[in-house]
This record gives sequence, structure tokens and C-alpha cells, in this order.
Amino acid sequence: MKFQNAAQNVVEEIQVLGSNLVEKVKSLIHEGNVQKVIIKTVQGDTLIEIPVTFAAIGIIAAPIVAAVGAIAAMVAKCTLVIERKEFVQESESAEAEAAAEPVIEPEVETVPPAV
Repeated sequence: MKFQNAAQNVVEEIQVLGSNLVEKVKSLIHEGNVQKVIIKTVQGDTLIEIPVTFAAIGIIAAPIVAAVGAIAAMVAKCTLVIERKEFVQESESAEAEAAAEPVIEPEVETVPPAV
């Protein structure tokens, strides 16, 4: 039985206070399955988009965290849009069973024997 990993993009929006913004972004960078973090104002204007796959490298993460800290000082409340890639394991046999056509058995009529 073989297993395949199917990637599925999931988008999540959360409200964050400015004082908690830096810590939340740091934890998202270290999660591993996060693709992108977008920081928006309460009105919906985009302040910054962070491609987390590049930010995971320590050298690049420091200036990004500094920029997030500057944003946190300017806003009291903001929205974080988090794009994740989640993997779902599917077995090939389960896919084959789901794709198979249902078997329709013919109706059999029983006739009593002639006497």
C-alpha cells in the first residue's frame, strides 16, 4: 500500500494586539508549515507581506522582526493573515476504492417450482 502526501493551502485570519504582534510573528516563522504572513490594518489595508519560507533563515529573519516591531509600535490592533500548507496522507487503495464504480447486482425473481 502506497501513501501520497497531498498539499492543501489553508488561510487563517486572526486579530492581534500591537503589543503581541512581534511574538506571534516569531512563533509563526518557527512553525515550519507557514508559507506567508500578511499584516493588515483593521480596515483591511496591507502593511507588509512576509514570505516565511525565506524568513526562516536567521539572517533574513532579524530585519523582518525589526520591521514587524516598528509596525507594532504604530498600530493598536491588526489582522494577521496566515497561509499554511497542510499535508494530508491518502492511500492509493482508498482512492481506487472511491473511484471504482459501484457494483449493481441484477434483481433475481424467485418463481415457485411448477407442481
